[in-house]
Amino acid sequence: MFSAKENRTVLYVHGKDGSAKESERYKALFPDYTVVGLDYKTFSPWETGREISAAVKDIRGEMILIANSIGAYFSLCAGIDDRIGEAYFISPVVDMERMILDLMALCGVEERDLQKRGVIPTDFGEDLSWEYLSYVRSHPVRWNAPTHILYGSEDRLVPFETVCAFSKNHGASLTVMEGGEHWFHTEEQMRFLDAWVRETRRKN
Repeated sequence: MFSAKENRTVLYVHGKDGSAKESERYKALFPDYTVVGLDYKTFSPWETGREISAAVKDIRGEMILIANSIGAYFSLCAGIDDRIGEAYFISPVVDMERMILDLMALCGVEERDLQKRGVIPTDFGEDLSWEYLSYVRSHPVRWNAPTHILYGSEDRLVPFETVCAFSKNHGASLTVMEGGEHWFHTEEQMRFLDAWVRETRRKN
């Protein structure tokens, strides 16, 4: 069980190839909170969603969620929005069906072929999975927590229109960094991210 500073916790959920250690950055931004990075062991919305849900159950009191890329999507699948005081999404994957269908189109894979074969490897290092696509379609995102989104104008993974649609449909604030990428990692990008968190906290 996590112990929280004055019952106030920040839970960080990293993206693909990320690490729970990335949460260390947020300790300076949330000095009055216990900052916890979730080191999840799975990589599917149904399994990782359960891991996130289990972690949240161990947290008492006020909680803020920070989630990066596909970590945001897994969090959306975890059924935890009623426990979240605020969520900060960085380059979030918010429309997984669109992402899968775009990859299928890029690889020339028809739905009927994916359904028949079950799993189709791609040259991009990502397997296309009928089980995954079916799960996404049968579990539409439901999310009501107050949410703030940071997006890079040069994001080549997440289409801007999907982020805009999510922002509009869920009442989320949206900040765009001109020149920012999907992976916020340069010194300039991280300074922008830090300033975004501070400014958003100040307003809220």
